[in-house]
Amino acid sequence: MKSFRKELFFNIQSRRGIINITSEVQQAINESNIQEGFVLINAMHITASVFINDNESGLHHDYEVWLEKLAPEKPYSQYQHNGYEDNADAHLKRTIMGRETTVAITNGKLDFGPWEQIFYYEFDGKRAKRVLIKIIGE
Repeated sequence: MKSFRKELFFNIQSRRGIINITSEVQQAINESNIQEGFVLINAMHITASVFINDNESGLHHDYEVWLEKLAPEKPYSQYQHNGYEDNADAHLKRTIMGRETTVAITNGKLDFGPWEQIFYYEFDGKRAKRVLIKIIGE
């Protein structure tokens, strides 16, 4: 069994943003030379998420609207966490969307269902963040 590790780096210039990272994950699989196994992709920050869904702009907009209803950014005073930073909503949004995802690798490719793509979702941008890709297999 082999393992391979790679990091992706992001610096989103807005507070929130979604980036399709499917091709970067597949590139890491190609670099690993692993043909059968699993890939773990996780956000290494508590105000960002990695998830799988459809690459459709209307759906991405719906996430923004839905998450803002569940954990609105403002007023900042509604959260006890806010003080040094005003990012309590980002922590809550990350909890809802999750930290990581795992995908099977078959014949050296991501083993997806129809329309599935991997996304990085930033909830508290304007600074450097990273995502870990860990591949294990043969």
